[in-house]
This record gives sequence, C-alpha cells and structure tokens, in this order.
Amino acid sequence: MHRRSFIAMAASAMAFPSGGVSAATPAKMTVYKDPNCGCCHEWSKAMAAAGFSVDARDTDDLAAVKARLGVPADLEGCHTAVVEEYFIEGHVPLEAIQRLLRERPPLRGLAVPGMPPGSLGMGDDPRASYDVYAIPLAGAPSSFMEVRPRKG
Repeated sequence: MHRRSFIAMAASAMAFPSGGVSAATPAKMTVYKDPNCGCCHEWSKAMAAAGFSVDARDTDDLAAVKARLGVPADLEGCHTAVVEEYFIEGHVPLEAIQRLLRERPPLRGLAVPGMPPGSLGMGDDPRASYDVYAIPLAGAPSSFMEVRPRKG
C-alpha cells in the first residue's frame, strides 16, 4: 500500500469510526412532550447531557404522535421521542437507548409504560424497579432490559 493511501485511509477511519457517520456528530433526537410536563423536560435534558442533539417539541396532541408511530396503547408513557429509525416511549433509561443504537435490532422502538418513580426524569431512586419493552416490527412486545434496585 502506498504511504499516501495508507495515511488517507487511517485518517478516514479515525474521522468516521462507525462506518461513515462521524462520531463527533451527535444523534438527533426529537422529543414530543406536553408543554407543562416537568419530567419530560428533565428526561430531555438528560438526553442532551448524554450527547444527543435534542429537538424538544411541545404538543397538545401526543395521542396523534403515538398513533402515527405505532406505540402500543398499553405501553404508552409520558412523552415520545424519535431517534434515527426508532421511537423511544416514556422514561427509557439512557443505557437502553445506547444499547439499541449500538446493536440496531429490528425493532420499532422501546417503551417504558407509565411514569415509574425513580426512572430517568422521575427523580433518582436507587430502589427503582421497572421494565423496558422492545416493540418488534411484528408480533408481541418483549423484555429489552430490566431496571432493578441498585446495591447500596
């Protein structure tokens, strides 16, 4: 290999380590939320702090957003986000979203139904216990991650 070609290839690999998308470019996340909801704001702030480029959009018709994205009614949460080809429903923890984007399973999205106390955006409770569901392209939802009390 010629030295110039090797240097160009190495520089490209460092600039685009994930196959063409710059690691310096944050993933864009659109968060649809009630304008008066504080926990949605806190969850969005946590996503921005984690490096996502967050576009928070207040809406008075979250039901229409959830219906358009195909969020199962029994798994609806407080707010709905979209990142790349996935929806993120409710107080999904950062670790679950990072795993989703790293593994890229064939899913429509992830969901945490309701507003579990201690979930991201709902306060910091080491006793928090809730499940994150994977919503497949077809078929029934399944467990994606379990959040259980932290050892103190």
